[in-house]
Amino acid sequence: QVQLVESGGGLVQAGGSLRLSCAASRSIFNGYDMGWYRQVPGNQREMVATITTGRTNYAGSVQGRFTISTDNTKNTMYLQMNSLKPEDTGLYYCKVRLNSISSANWGQGTQVTVSS
Repeated sequence: QVQLVESGGGLVQAGGSLRLSCAASRSIFNGYDMGWYRQVPGNQREMVATITTGRTNYAGSVQGRFTISTDNTKNTMYLQMNSLKPEDTGLYYCKVRLNSISSANWGQGTQVTVSS
């Protein structure tokens, strides 16, 4: 099991930037399946960005604006969000699955609100 704590959310104007952090309770080096997901009321949780054994993948709506990364010395995963749009608003969760036989661990979420 991995405990995850997200931070970095907030209120920002359109065009601004935020960096979300996901601090893990243990090493996430070379994690099997890790990423950031977003949920808005009434909708299902959707993938924003994932990083799997170093390979990254992004939702089309954030490609070129968001960057997912990890700092293995700090056991932390980041989501750098630039050129934010009102449609990026939501509750952002990080997910970590360390290997193929472990279950997924989720953080408690951090709210991002982008005003127009």
